[in-house]
Amino acid sequence: MTISKEVREQVQQRANYACEFCGVRENDVGGTLTVDHYQPQSKGGSDNLENLIYCCACCNQYKQDYWSTDESLPKLWNPRSEHYDKHFIELEDGQLLALTTTGEFTCRRLRLNRPPLIAYRLQRRRQTEETRLLERYRDLVLLLTQLNAQLTNLVTEQQGLLKEQRDILQALLRNQQDSF
Repeated sequence: MTISKEVREQVQQRANYACEFCGVRENDVGGTLTVDHYQPQSKGGSDNLENLIYCCACCNQYKQDYWSTDESLPKLWNPRSEHYDKHFIELEDGQLLALTTTGEFTCRRLRLNRPPLIAYRLQRRRQTEETRLLERYRDLVLLLTQLNAQLTNLVTEQQGLLKEQRDILQALLRNQQDSF
């Protein structure tokens, strides 16, 4: 396969530097992933950008050169043209549940419920939740800081009003003592 550097970069960017099948990111595996042909070249696939998939070595290895030309054979999910949510749902335990025949076949063929991927999904979910909580805490700290500033202003204003009240009361007492 002779894919130019520019096309490779386009495929990487389009995939957001993650395997388009399983979602594993380059920075999680510590290196670049592979550019694969959705329809293998050995089965008539081209080097057109639409036929190129960015994927991890495991998904690429499990996919091999699978290509169904028989309508009775299952189809492999195409992440370039079909939305993930149409074929899969991630369960609470990190496993993927197939929603379609294509999803079921893809899960089986690419072993998308292999233990390291399940652990990866759970870790990614924890990290996402931690990030969400940290953002929420940051927002709360910002709100508390603003509230504290408002309270400080109110206390300062109240102190000013109390001083004015004390001054008025003292003036009234002097007036009352002067009239006796």
